[in-house]
Amino acid sequence: MQLHISPSMRSITISSSGNNGFIDSMKIKVAARHISYRTLFHTILILAFLLPFVFILTAVVTLEGVNKCSSFGGWIIIRFGLGLLSNFMIFSFSVCMHLVVVVMVCLDPDLIWDCLGRRLGPRLLGRVDDSGRLVKDFYKILNQVKNEEIPDGVKLPASFNHLVSEMKNNQYDARTFAFMLRAMMEKLEREIRESKFAELMNKHFAASSIPKSIHCLSLRLTDEYSSNAHARTQLPSPEFLPLLSDNSYHHFVLSTDNILAASVVVTSTVQSSLKPDRIVFHIITDKKTYAGMHSWFALNPASPATVEVKGVHQFDWLTRENVPVLEAVENHNGIRDYYHGNHIAGTNLSDTTPRRFASKLQARSPKYISLLNHLRIYIPELFPNLDKVVFLDDDVVIQHDLSPLWEIDLQGKVNGAVETCKGEDEWVMSKHLKNYFNFSHPLVAKNLDPDECAWAYGMNIFDLHAWRNTNIRETYHSWMKENLKSNLTMWKLGTLPPALIAFKGHVHPIDPFWHMLGLGYQKNTNIESVKKAAVIHYNGQSKPWLEIGFEHLRPFWTKYVNYSNDFIRNCHILDSV
Repeated sequence: MQLHISPSMRSITISSSGNNGFIDSMKIKVAARHISYRTLFHTILILAFLLPFVFILTAVVTLEGVNKCSSFGGWIIIRFGLGLLSNFMIFSFSVCMHLVVVVMVCLDPDLIWDCLGRRLGPRLLGRVDDSGRLVKDFYKILNQVKNEEIPDGVKLPASFNHLVSEMKNNQYDARTFAFMLRAMMEKLEREIRESKFAELMNKHFAASSIPKSIHCLSLRLTDEYSSNAHARTQLPSPEFLPLLSDNSYHHFVLSTDNILAASVVVTSTVQSSLKPDRIVFHIITDKKTYAGMHSWFALNPASPATVEVKGVHQFDWLTRENVPVLEAVENHNGIRDYYHGNHIAGTNLSDTTPRRFASKLQARSPKYISLLNHLRIYIPELFPNLDKVVFLDDDVVIQHDLSPLWEIDLQGKVNGAVETCKGEDEWVMSKHLKNYFNFSHPLVAKNLDPDECAWAYGMNIFDLHAWRNTNIRETYHSWMKENLKSNLTMWKLGTLPPALIAFKGHVHPIDPFWHMLGLGYQKNTNIESVKKAAVIHYNGQSKPWLEIGFEHLRPFWTKYVNYSNDFIRNCHILDSV
């Protein structure tokens, strides 16, 4: 078949060869037009070359964006790809198909203007993309849905991937997406909050309990006391008894029922001392731990230092008449329920923060109603022949010689202590009285300054001679009684708050080098600072002998544990820590 167009564009002749060998032809005459066919032909020819490139560009641009535009652009590419590949014989048919496509697109003006205007327009006009406008629009939508009620029982996607999948399947609009996103975020926040409170409760129980290995150590040593005469050897031996009241020696006082912790304190002090033979330790424990504690130091002497072990039941001065307040604290049912009862009952977790809740749990540690924890206030009466002592908590480690402490001039004060208000951290070294007391209580507000600097227990130099000339013990008892009357509304945290009041005006600040705190609170404690400190204190819940202790801080403590000892090995203390 042949197609012949006359030069005048007024007729078209179509001819073909038949089976009989003759040529059949058909001539079509075209009526006169206002626009010449020559002009129309050139126009169509130009469009035939330009339109494919325009539509291909449009399709490629829009493929980067909306899915609707992607399908539209893909169809355009296919149609015009075919048009470009067709030969001239089907040229007019291809142009017609292109025009049909254009007409079909024009039937949906929103699609064409969205795809061309939003994608192609900014590029042709030299403008930047409109991502900023999209963000602003989405922010407006988020503001609109943030105060709307979330229907009960609404089914939320389990994950972000599920949310994306549901968006595709259900064709969510931006408002629905924002609503679902908000509901998912609020659900996640609730779950994280509940998990945090549960973690704090579990940590509190772990810190308040006695590890199986340490309980084993106490039981085995107690049994050894009853069956082994060497475990009952007098401490100290008779020839060293005069040293217990000799003020030329360096006397340390330690009150604890933790045998393993006591051994670390004594061992680290002796090994760090330049004059260990001048050290005398006075260890005070309760009646149930006395036999085990005595066995340990009788079978593992801290030579050349001198060690005395006494139970509270062996002090004649510790009678109910002398410690009436502490007797009441230990036996008052309401107080015992507060420290040993349900720590969540009556607490509105929605109105508190995890940090505040952690502080409340710390304040309810059962150790704060233990007589051993309050004994420090009676040191002048328990050791009437001593003039100066260094008091140590059982969760400290000694890393330097402490003999220079006896050379510090306390300038007539009773208590040499490190102040805890001059550091940058929020947990330990930035404490004032307002951190310990309830200043809404009229008695507290009247007598105390909220901005007064606090100080630390755990490593204190006590001038017992100066102490005996004060009314510190009476002041301590008086404020304890007032707090009991107020149902513990004046303060919550154990022995330090009443001591902050009782020792008011009797504290001499010492260099922080002597006492570094917070190793049981802060995981990010600076290791170099730990290495330099004379005494490091694991105050807080994360004790080094507990599984919740910080792994990178534990070696400073475990280095003083004798893991070759039979009792230590048989109780698997190495395995537990």
